[in-house]
Amino acid sequence: MAKGIDTTASTVATNALQAIPFGSIIGGPMSACIEAQTNAAKTTLDYIKEVGLTTDEDGNSKAVYVSFEYRKNGHSSILSIPLLTIVPIPYFAIKDIDIAFKASISAASSLSTTESSSLEVGASLKAKAGFNLGLFKGSMEMSASVSSKKDSSATRDSKYSVEYTMDVAVKAGQDDMPAGMSKVLEMLSESIDTIVATGELTVSSQKISTADGGVYVTYKNVDGYYAPSDIAVYKSGGTEPITDNSICKLVPDKTGAVCLFYTAGSYEIKAGENSTLVTVTE
Repeated sequence: MAKGIDTTASTVATNALQAIPFGSIIGGPMSACIEAQTNAAKTTLDYIKEVGLTTDEDGNSKAVYVSFEYRKNGHSSILSIPLLTIVPIPYFAIKDIDIAFKASISAASSLSTTESSSLEVGASLKAKAGFNLGLFKGSMEMSASVSSKKDSSATRDSKYSVEYTMDVAVKAGQDDMPAGMSKVLEMLSESIDTIVATGELTVSSQKISTADGGVYVTYKNVDGYYAPSDIAVYKSGGTEPITDNSICKLVPDKTGAVCLFYTAGSYEIKAGENSTLVTVTE
């Protein structure tokens, strides 16, 4: 008797395929790479903060400078360089992610049927008869039987297996510097400066008259910053700065100060360890 096609194997294979967590298999490595990229960015930020910046008590950050002294034109000078411009900044980024996934599903189902039949002849019917033929007398008995037997057996086997493998290849390397950081480093590079070891005081003129309106004075301290508040005017040979505005008056700005003289005489302009003589006439 013919039977329909057994679809158990295909059903098992289909269900096994649908049960594979493709989202986790493919999304897991990608999520891990994103997390790794985030950690790399945080590491770069921490490196910049720890190596290239310093924070004061008010929470304000300033660039760290490396300074060293050298000789220039017979004088001691200091070169001040932002540390971030001379050390490599780690900018690691994931370049490529290759995910290779292979699923192998095998399913098999088999049904085997065996039938056997036999015919058996035996003694199940008996008959007895006598006869008399003149000189001969006798009897005869016979028996016969017929039986049939039929056996059948069926065996069903189902086998299936699921196997999948995944290879993940991640390639990372030094990434291009962000545009913002590149601009910052460009600005820091422009701040590289040569500083006089004792500070630098400049005066626009050392000989003027009271009608000239004064001189312009600038002063850079030993850290390379303009410090107009450090500028003071003394009478020549004096030990106390002049505070009488009728003699001279300082008008400071962001980089220096205008020194207005109203009385003729010899004056000494000082700042830090530097001093310059200015002669004022009527």
